[in-house]
Amino acid sequence: MTLDEARAVAAGVPDPELPVVTLADLGILRDVLPRDDGGVEVVITPTYSGCPAMDAIRDDIRRALPGATVTTVLSPPWTTEWITEEGRAKLREHGISPPGRVVSLAPPTRAEPAGVCCPRCGSGRVRLVSRYGSTACKALYTCAACLEPFDHVKEI
Repeated sequence: MTLDEARAVAAGVPDPELPVVTLADLGILRDVLPRDDGGVEVVITPTYSGCPAMDAIRDDIRRALPGATVTTVLSPPWTTEWITEEGRAKLREHGISPPGRVVSLAPPTRAEPAGVCCPRCGSGRVRLVSRYGSTACKALYTCAACLEPFDHVKEI
């Protein structure tokens, strides 16, 4: 298998918590490097330290690329800015509000981040139900226009 083929395989591994997007879509996949023994090293960065999905991600990469070494790097830290436009579109298509663009590293001063829109109808008339959705990296909202609940990937 060539390095490009190995990179394509690693890039296509689905995220275990958001299986509609791949590791490449989320920006978790940092690099695929050749090893001296002919194998590959896959370099990933967690969405946040302590992310419970990291063990599953490493296992999924090893299943997709038997014999691969998986290395986790924490610096620079992952940011939602690394989610590709294709990844954002996939989230929206599957009823998950993608994160807005990070414009400041300061903590938010509002309970509801600017720009959260319903992924189903596009309305900005939304209400925060819970700071935690189906996973810790998402918040649960409801739409005042279509009345549907939805997850929103938190901006980091």
